[in-house]
Amino acid sequence: MGAEFVQFSLTPILIGVFSAIACALPGNFLILRRQALIGDAISHVVLPGIVVAFLVTGVVAAIPMLLGAAGAAIVAVILIEAVKRLGNIEPGAAMGVVFTAMFAAGVLILEQTDTSKVHLDVEHALMGNLESLIWFRAEGWHSLLDPAALATLPDELPRIAVVCAIVVALTLIFWRWLKIATFDEGFAQALGIPATALGFGLVVTAAVAAVAAFDAVGSIIVIAMFICPPAAARLMTNRLEHQIWWSAVFATLSAVLGYVFAGYGPLWFGAQNAVSAAGMIASVSGVILGLACLFAPHRNRVGVGKEEAA
Repeated sequence: MGAEFVQFSLTPILIGVFSAIACALPGNFLILRRQALIGDAISHVVLPGIVVAFLVTGVVAAIPMLLGAAGAAIVAVILIEAVKRLGNIEPGAAMGVVFTAMFAAGVLILEQTDTSKVHLDVEHALMGNLESLIWFRAEGWHSLLDPAALATLPDELPRIAVVCAIVVALTLIFWRWLKIATFDEGFAQALGIPATALGFGLVVTAAVAAVAAFDAVGSIIVIAMFICPPAAARLMTNRLEHQIWWSAVFATLSAVLGYVFAGYGPLWFGAQNAVSAAGMIASVSGVILGLACLFAPHRNRVGVGKEEAA
């Protein structure tokens, strides 16, 4: 039983957990800044950028994916400004039109592209490919200490583990600046903190996390993890430090329980086939947020006060 778990389930669960935490950590600050939909926007912009990068290079690799996503972000900014100026449209509406159109364009390009040699098609773009990330060489828990077996781990695991570690490190390094600038940007600038650059860096960090997680878990989990765990955590506490921990716990629970329910949940109810792990993980994160809205200690809080930054 242990050998089967390590071979078939350990890697997907770890990838799901690292992806969820990497997205949830910057999501906390995006929500407090009332910029939660930036995570949604990033996940939409990432798809056409990754598709174009794949068409140009012929491979799904980290550097081309990041460059493609960056290029798509630049195009999105230009298009948003053009729509706002030429159509005299409200900024939020312009963003919605551009991001939706770019995501749809990415889906259409994927449908017309031969991606049979790689895990990149419409289904994987939306749902990821967690179920296929199996550690074939694993023979049990002792494989975790076997260099030869570790060398055969799916590439997605070390990639998202490194990105998650970087996100955690950046959060710790810039913790004081992030805390002050998130609650009072004017005060942060008075202290000499580069609040504008910090905000830009936060968005870039979120984009890197989204790109790293995209190949394995797809856009659905990325969108859900940017918003649901941080939003649920915000309802649990008034303290930012505690909120960060709560969001990491909720992200981990969503990944683990979602993967388990996707594989075994249908069987418990008499169904024959498993369901999408990505869809179930996103669903569990939504259920956790719903429960927090109903039962969390601070569910009736209307706004976020500046005094809560302490």
